Amino acid sequence: MGRIFETRKHVMFARFDKMSKAFTKFGREIAIAVKTGGEDPDSNSKLRVIIQNAKGANMPKDRIMAAINRAASKDESNYSEVIYEAHAMKGVGLVIETATDNPTRTVANIRMYLNRGGGELGKSGALDFAFERKSIFVINTEGINPEDLELELIDFGLEDIEIEGNEMVLTASFTNFGAMQKALEERHINIISSELQRIPTSIIDVSEDEKNIVLALIEKLEDDDDIQRVFHNMS
Repeated sequence: MGRIFETRKHVMFARFDKMSKAFTKFGREIAIAVKTGGEDPDSNSKLRVIIQNAKGANMPKDRIMAAINRAASKDESNYSEVIYEAHAMKGVGLVIETATDNPTRTVANIRMYLNRGGGELGKSGALDFAFERKSIFVINTEGINPEDLELELIDFGLEDIEIEGNEMVLTASFTNFGAMQKALEERHINIISSELQRIPTSIIDVSEDEKNIVLALIEKLEDDDDIQRVFHNMS
């Protein structure tokens, strides 16, 4: 019985730790959005999107407001967005998005993870050809006709619609993120999440063992508080 309790406790701690890290990352995104566009979500669309995504990840409202208030004060660290590009084994491309107040620390940690995981840091722009940026919106399908919605949103950059259960995934071009966000809000459509993703233009095939090694490297990178997201082009 004691062993079962310890196992459950370990799982609960792991979940809490993962959630805590997610909230930390949202806090940094909020800080950057407030510094660049102000603390009012009504006039700051970037902040509005982050708040929406944070709520979707069950971040408490008081923590969201606390992050906004800290960012609006002079006490908050000055975070900036920095993109790093790297290669894992078999030439798998990694695009590493960070939000950091100390790029020297961040790049040193990234080099350490890569060295230990069989990867290496690349030059900026080296993977421009390997990924295409897209705007991805996830909405609730309740009361929505996909065909009618497609006709309504095509003028706002809609490229594709996929239905997954009671959710609908909308893909638009990178440049139409703001237009699509506004079009959905004006139609009072419940947006579950919205983000800019990097979609690989080609896939690199790896063995199961190689895949596990690369995934372990990505997990190490994503566990770092400075690192927001990691995109790859592995099969």
